[in-house]
Amino acid sequence: MPEEDKKAAFADYAALAEIENWSGAPPMGLPQNATIVTVTDGAPVLTDGPWLDIRHTVGGFAVVEAPDLDAAVALAAQVPRARLGGAVEVRPSVSLF
Repeated sequence: MPEEDKKAAFADYAALAEIENWSGAPPMGLPQNATIVTVTDGAPVLTDGPWLDIRHTVGGFAVVEAPDLDAAVALAAQVPRARLGGAVEVRPSVSLF
C-alpha cells in the first residue's frame, strides 16, 4: 500500500476513535447474527455473516452504540478496511445477564 494511502487510513481510524458512540469492546454477538459490510464504488454492500473463516483474522474490533443496523452500517462503511479490499463485520451485542 502506498505511504499516502497508509497515512490516510490511519487518519480515518483516528477520526473514528473520536466518535462519541465508538468505544472499547464487550462480548460480541453470535456469528450467525453478523452483517458484513464492504464498500463498492463508494456504497456499502451488505452480506450475511460471519466474515471469519480459516483464511481470515480479526484485526480488531470496536463497539458502536447505534439505534439500528442502518446506522451501524453507515459507520462500518467509514472504516478504511471496508474500502481497501477487506470487510467489516457488524454484529448486535448480547447481554450476559
